[in-house]
Amino acid sequence: MQDETPNWGIEPVPERLRVLGVLDQTMLWGNLGVSLLVLVIGSLLVPALSVRDALIAIVVGSVIGNAMLGAAGMIGADARVPSMVLLRAPLGRRGSFLPTGLNITQCLGWATFELIIIAAAAAALSDEILGFRAQWAWTIFFGAAAAALALMGPVGFVRRFVRRFALWAVLASLAYLTWWALYEPDVGALWSAKGEGGMSVWLGIDLVIAITVSWVPLVADYTRFSRERRSALVGSGLGYFLGATWILAIGVFIVAGRGLSDPVDVPAAVAAGGLAAALALLAVTVDETDEAFANIYSTAVSAQNIVPWASQRVLIVLVSATATLGALTIELRTYETFLLLLGSFFVPLFGVLLADWLVAGRHYRKADIFSAPAYRPALIASWLIGFALYHWLHEPPLGPSWWVDIVEETRQPGVGIGASLPSFAAAFCLAAIAASVTRRQSVVAAKPS
Repeated sequence: MQDETPNWGIEPVPERLRVLGVLDQTMLWGNLGVSLLVLVIGSLLVPALSVRDALIAIVVGSVIGNAMLGAAGMIGADARVPSMVLLRAPLGRRGSFLPTGLNITQCLGWATFELIIIAAAAAALSDEILGFRAQWAWTIFFGAAAAALALMGPVGFVRRFVRRFALWAVLASLAYLTWWALYEPDVGALWSAKGEGGMSVWLGIDLVIAITVSWVPLVADYTRFSRERRSALVGSGLGYFLGATWILAIGVFIVAGRGLSDPVDVPAAVAAGGLAAALALLAVTVDETDEAFANIYSTAVSAQNIVPWASQRVLIVLVSATATLGALTIELRTYETFLLLLGSFFVPLFGVLLADWLVAGRHYRKADIFSAPAYRPALIASWLIGFALYHWLHEPPLGPSWWVDIVEETRQPGVGIGASLPSFAAAFCLAAIAASVTRRQSVVAAKPS
């Protein structure tokens, strides 16, 4: 069997292509968790939070977010279809188009941000070592590299890139970056220092959950190639937890220990740390292309939920070109609101998916997905209510100014419990009730009179 599966579309993956085991999925998601973009999240957590509180937020947020990620991966392995196609079951065939459009926007945004970070890191390295930056050239180069990886397909990517190179380069670079982040600063002083304020631990937890849950709408694109559900559950949940938690902690200590205030300054600070630090950053930079790969590939696969007749290869090329153009023209400064805004959509959406899957007997048949009604209004409403609750509880309000004005008029309660868990719980409970009623009605209607 060939490693590549570049043209596999939205139909359930056949048994002959379900070849990725627990170790494969753990390596894949561990690598996806190690990201320069995740590294610079440290600049959003500290110095607003103390180092201790930032690490608490990272661990708690990662446990919650990765439990959701692993469960979503398991559902994808059960149904063997991409994430956006999977949403036809709870939301309806056409009802799935709304989250598909959001996911396409999200994936393009992440791919663009990742190419900006990769190019900034590569430019910092080339400036430090060779005396020139040429960030535009690095942007084009890594955009093309990400497209080439996406054209391999998930199985080829894991077997030819992650197993043979990326995993070992990342482990070596993480070990060195951990030492580099800790050896110079006074760790004891950092640990006892207080945060400057402006962010609560709950908001930090919400931010970490949002980073993790941003992968929930993509995870089934890759876990559908798993051998069984356990491989998907353990591999995606544990793999991403290990990689992302580690790199988030490194980012916190780098930012706190060196007083950085701008996310873009983090790669440059590492590059200036000496040859070994620069080489470690180089390894992480090269590996960063796997995040760009995932977002480019998933954008193409998501689009096929709407236009299943479109060539996946053509879509990959178009998406890569769009992300590269965006990276050449957009400046990265602050994107905390962007991350949390995405979380406000996808946290309650997962609650709806999980509730409907459980009510369906913890298994989706092909007919549940491809013969679903056009819309399932009650479950769509459950999702939107969860989304509204997220924004009502989240302080400060998120989004464009007109939306912020609307939210501020609702007299937010200011209870300080975060927004992710309440919105997930509300969407889950409402969807469970709606799905149970709908199924009972279907059973009654199917009985002969």
